[in-house]
Amino acid sequence: MIKKLRLKFILVSMLSVTIVMVLLIGIINIMNYRSVVNGADRILAMLTDGGGRFPGMTRSDVTRPARRPSRNNDDFIRRMTRSISGEDDESSPELRYESRFFSVTLDLNGEVKSTRTDRISAIDSEEAVEMAKEILRSGKVIGFRGDYRFRKNVNTKNDTILIVFYDCGRSLDNVRSFLFISIMISLICLLMVYILITISSKAVIRPAADAYEKQRQFITDAGHELKTPLAIINADADVLEMELAGDTDESSANEWLDDIRKQTSRLTELTGKLIYLAKTEEGTKEAFTFVDFPVSDVIAQEVDSFKAPAQAAGKVIDVKIEDNLSMNGDQKAIRQLAGIFLDNAIKYSPEGGTISISLKKNGRYIGFSVTNSTVTPVSKENLKHMFDRFYRTDESRNSSTGGYGIGLSIARSIVEAHKGKISASSSDGSKLTMSVVLPL
Repeated sequence: MIKKLRLKFILVSMLSVTIVMVLLIGIINIMNYRSVVNGADRILAMLTDGGGRFPGMTRSDVTRPARRPSRNNDDFIRRMTRSISGEDDESSPELRYESRFFSVTLDLNGEVKSTRTDRISAIDSEEAVEMAKEILRSGKVIGFRGDYRFRKNVNTKNDTILIVFYDCGRSLDNVRSFLFISIMISLICLLMVYILITISSKAVIRPAADAYEKQRQFITDAGHELKTPLAIINADADVLEMELAGDTDESSANEWLDDIRKQTSRLTELTGKLIYLAKTEEGTKEAFTFVDFPVSDVIAQEVDSFKAPAQAAGKVIDVKIEDNLSMNGDQKAIRQLAGIFLDNAIKYSPEGGTISISLKKNGRYIGFSVTNSTVTPVSKENLKHMFDRFYRTDESRNSSTGGYGIGLSIARSIVEAHKGKISASSSDGSKLTMSVVLPL
C-alpha cells in the first residue's frame, strides 16, 4: 500500500508539472508563431498597397538585389528577441533590402499580366505564376504556401488581381528552432523534476507510512491481546455451566451462557480476520506461500461447499468453470477469496435469486467473477466504497447477516498480493458482479 501511495504521489506530481510545462511552452511558441505571422501580414499589407513593392521604393531599389539574410547566432538572437517582445521588424530602414518577396498580377480571367521576381533568387517567373494560379484556384485570400506567406488583393478599378508572396522561411526556421530547443529543455527539466520527486517522495509520504504501519501494528497487537481474554471468557462460561448444573433454573442460565459463547465466538472470529487482514495488507512473503496449483479444482471445490447453503436459502447457483486451469499463487488464499465472494452472494441475494460463477482463461490471465441479484439497488456510491473496511451498503449497519464488513477488504488484499485486479460493477443496479483478474 505504501508503494502504491508513493507511486501515486510521483504520478500526480509529474502529471501536474507536465501539464504546466506543456501549457507554458505551448503558449510561448504559439505567441512566437503568431508574432511571425502578424509581422508577415503587416509587410504583405505594405507590399499590396505599393502594388507589389514597398511604398516609396524607387526603380533602382527594385532592381537592387536583395541582401541574403545572415544566419549567425547574433542575428538569430536579435530576431527571436524582437519576435517575443513584439517589436516591429518593418520599422527597420533595412527592411526593404532584407525582405525577399515576389508578386504576380493577373486579370479577372486568371491570365497573367506581369510578374516580379527580382527581389528573390529562389523563385523564377514560371514557378511564381504556377503558385499564383494555385492560390487563385483555392479561393484563399491570405495564408501559407510552404514557407511563403501570401496575400491576394483584387483591384476593381483596373480589373486586376495582385498576389504577393513574402518569404517567411528564415523566421519560420527560427520558430522551429525555438520550438525544438524549448521541447528539449522541457524534457531535461521534466527528467530532473522526476529525479527530485522520486528522491523526495520517501520523505513526503513517511508520515503517512508511519501512521499506516502503527495502525497495522496496533491491529495485530490488539488482536493477539484479545485472544487470551476471549479464551478465558469461554473457559469461564464452561466452568459456570458445570457449577450451575444442579440449579433449578438451569434453562435460563444456559440461555445467558449460550449468548456469552455466541458473542465471544463472534469476537474471536473478528479478531482472527483483523489479524489476517493486517498480514495480507503488509504483503510479506510470510503471509502467502506461492506454488503452482489447479485453480479450476480449487474454485470448483469451494463452489460445491456452498451449494447446500444456497439450496437451503432457495437460491440457484449457475457454474461455468473452465477445466484444467492452473496458476501460481497461494492456494489457501485463493480458496478464501472464492469463499468470500460466494458467502456474500448468498447472504445478500433475494430468495429465488440466481448466483452466476465464472472462471475462464483470457490470454495470460485468469478471470474469476461472481454475479448475484440484489435485494436493494446498488448505487455508484456503494461501488466506490465496496472494498473499504467495515463498509456495508446497509447504512443501519445491521449485522443480522453475520458479516463484519471486512471480507471484501481481505479479498482485495489477497488479489493485490497476487498482482491482480479486483472490481465491483453493476450494470443496472439490480445485479452485483465481483470480478477478479489474476496472472497465470
